[in-house]
Amino acid sequence: ELVGDYPDMIFAPCGGGSNFGGIAFPFFADKAAGKTVQLVAVEPTSCPTLTKGVYAYDFGDAIGLTPLLKMYTLGHDFMPPGIHAGGLRYHGDSALVSQLHNEGLVDAWAVPQLETFEAGVLFAKTQGIVPAPESCHAIAAVIREAKRCTESGEAKTLLFNLSGHGHFDMSSYDRYFAGELEDFDYPEAAIKESLAHLPKVG
Repeated sequence: ELVGDYPDMIFAPCGGGSNFGGIAFPFFADKAAGKTVQLVAVEPTSCPTLTKGVYAYDFGDAIGLTPLLKMYTLGHDFMPPGIHAGGLRYHGDSALVSQLHNEGLVDAWAVPQLETFEAGVLFAKTQGIVPAPESCHAIAAVIREAKRCTESGEAKTLLFNLSGHGHFDMSSYDRYFAGELEDFDYPEAAIKESLAHLPKVG
């Protein structure tokens, strides 16, 4: 409202869902009233909860002490790889984000690690802010869409949530510049193995 514009698409990194929910949920009233806005939860390819997980009852913790929650999950004993976006390594997503995704109201994109750091470096060079690795996932997705719009000639307003600075993650950027980071797509077989241990309900 302050800038006299309205987003066509909203992006945010999504691990458990608090960051995404914080920026996306306020727009659901508009969406329900008929406004067109696409909400995109962005996650790492190494922890593809929404893009490759299943919508099922699971524990919220690794050892099974929480109540069972209906969520998109990779299995509560899913062992995430050591990527440099620690906040996005959770095995499940919040019940609210999961339900909205299941109903087709939230889209999910997965981006690889190197693309996210490349996006973070570009953002730092152009905006003067070093973004946290989690935030870089949203930035990478926005860059993808902006390039697509440039090619198609579309004019869109893209909104994303810069969820944090990267001042505590400079060692991760050092490893990126040293060529020590790599992309990792979590194997389908490993996902199936983890999902085989979901609690039986009903």
